[in-house]
Amino acid sequence: MSEPRTAAIIVAGGTGERLGRAGGKQLAEALGRPVLSWTLAAFEAAPEVGLIVVVCHPDRIAEYRLVAVDPLALATPVAFAPGGDTRQASVASGLEQVPESVRTVLVHDGARPLVTSELIADVLAALSADSTADGVVVGYPAVDTLKVVAGNEIAATPERARFWAVQTPQIFRAEPLRAAYSAAKADGFLGTDDSSLVERNGGRVLVFEGPRDNIKVTVAEDLVLVEAALRFRQSGS
Repeated sequence: MSEPRTAAIIVAGGTGERLGRAGGKQLAEALGRPVLSWTLAAFEAAPEVGLIVVVCHPDRIAEYRLVAVDPLALATPVAFAPGGDTRQASVASGLEQVPESVRTVLVHDGARPLVTSELIADVLAALSADSTADGVVVGYPAVDTLKVVAGNEIAATPERARFWAVQTPQIFRAEPLRAAYSAAKADGFLGTDDSSLVERNGGRVLVFEGPRDNIKVTVAEDLVLVEAALRFRQSGS
């Protein structure tokens, strides 16, 4: 079997305390399937992805495999990596499971189950179309008025057109992503997302407008929205 050229790191290490359900958000069910399984199924359906790395708490690897991975009978190879104390440490752990032959790495939140194979393909195509770009980040332009707040007082109202709400997947050429993570570790820098590390290290990152329903499951109400979106898709409407 040839070495994969594109790998996906699925970050699934959150405890899901705000969800208030046993097992956490990754294993919370949406239409009879764990949230993480919906996420994995989308990457399985993306033919460009040759390897999936699931990053989770080391004590839950066997549980995640049994409950969320094995029932899918995925054709795409799945590896596991132990999560770290921060999301950044978890992605770095996932990167250690990615072979050097891989040229492109996608990073995605396991708790964003409404990602689609079409979106994954579109983001990969966007990166491929610009040889000078080191990465592409999915998001959408801000639709609400934004405020800069000090305490409970409004300090400023910035121009909304300059801001985007950023999601995942975030896709990068493997070499600049690895270099950015190495630099961040050496400097003790903790970024807010993967692209912030690449940007800090001199990389050029583009944005790609994705669907607003690509939400991250955080609280119980989010599962209601996820199930509604999944039913809508299944109805073919």
